[in-house]
Amino acid sequence: MDVIKVEGGHEITGEVTVEGAKNSALKLMAATIMAPGVTTLKNVPNIADVHVMGKVLKRLGATIDVLDKHTLVIDTSNVDKWETPYELVAQMRASTAVLGPLISRFGKAVVAMPGGCNIGARKIDMHILGLEELGVQFDVKHGNIHATTPNGITGNTVTLAFASVGATENLMMASVHAKGTTIIDNAAREPEIVDLANMLNEMGAKVKGAGSPVIEIEGVGELHPVTHTVVGDRIEAGTFLAIGGLCGKPVTVNGFDPIHLGLVLKKFEKMGLAVQREAHGCTVWREGPILPTDIQTLPFPGFPTDMQAQTMCLLALAKGSCVITENVFENRFMFASELQRMGADITIEGHHAIVHGVPGFSGTQVKSPDLRGGAALVMAGLVADGVTTVSAIHHIERGYEGFVSKLVSLGAKAERDTVPDDEDAIRD
Repeated sequence: MDVIKVEGGHEITGEVTVEGAKNSALKLMAATIMAPGVTTLKNVPNIADVHVMGKVLKRLGATIDVLDKHTLVIDTSNVDKWETPYELVAQMRASTAVLGPLISRFGKAVVAMPGGCNIGARKIDMHILGLEELGVQFDVKHGNIHATTPNGITGNTVTLAFASVGATENLMMASVHAKGTTIIDNAAREPEIVDLANMLNEMGAKVKGAGSPVIEIEGVGELHPVTHTVVGDRIEAGTFLAIGGLCGKPVTVNGFDPIHLGLVLKKFEKMGLAVQREAHGCTVWREGPILPTDIQTLPFPGFPTDMQAQTMCLLALAKGSCVITENVFENRFMFASELQRMGADITIEGHHAIVHGVPGFSGTQVKSPDLRGGAALVMAGLVADGVTTVSAIHHIERGYEGFVSKLVSLGAKAERDTVPDDEDAIRD
């Protein structure tokens, strides 16, 4: 069993550069299906989820060459299948991002129900309901979603019940070749949506309004391959900036746009952290105590659910009490029970976490419950008394490239290790 071991108490300071955004790269890879030919994606993170999406594309008939570890050359000329295998989709919910591109190119698709982090129901009802408004017919059976377009795809106005990122992306991609114009109302506004729209427009699509609640897509003919650079990962950046705030000394993060962390950085400042914004990076440090600050997660430009665990780690050491409200994923508080093993004082009431600050953490064995929670447990270990051993680190490696090596470059005493695969032993 692979684990990350962290010894607390070492000075953490310095600079790191983040990779391309996981949540953008996966959708851009899927979008290459829509433009037969050779598309080059730069600044792609070398992480487990990208490897899974690569396998999905290869199963569909694409070929992928890795020029360097961050540049993918994807040839979708010979994509001739429209069914994604369960064993791959079950590993990662973002695999459903191929639904829109397959419908767009072939007018049909078979996609297994999604997997990924165990942080919520992950219903894709909104994807299906929205696509039905465009003329797509669905039959869900034996764990697979079967999509067909008997009369083609027709532009329409689709109003989302929730500003779902995945539903917005699938609707954008499926409607690129629609007859007429599609309007997505209450669309997700995340920077990754804008990145996808930019690449689609570079390919020849006509997408307007990405980054606002209303996106308009005018149907066009064929798309052409392009070369595109993935936007910097704001969540990876936020994680390292939170580490700067937790440990105190300045941590500078390069390779992203601080505007993409607007509310996070404002909340950090309310918590007593010093924040210095630059054009393509940011520095965070702290001189006084962490101040209790209420947080509630919401779709962008609200506070991202993907930064909730890291922020809870900070607030667990605050001088006072506060409330964190999770409005996006119902199971996102599984991280709290692991942090409690390290001495945190957290009470869960429904989708609220009441956090009472404690003087410090105690190193122990903990288990990564999901991607961001796992990273936050390693983060807690940086300031804990003694050694913290985090297991189930496959979650972390789904979204962070070289996490341990970057921590070491900042001064951490951390290592990736392999121990006997005994579920009970890690708890003893």
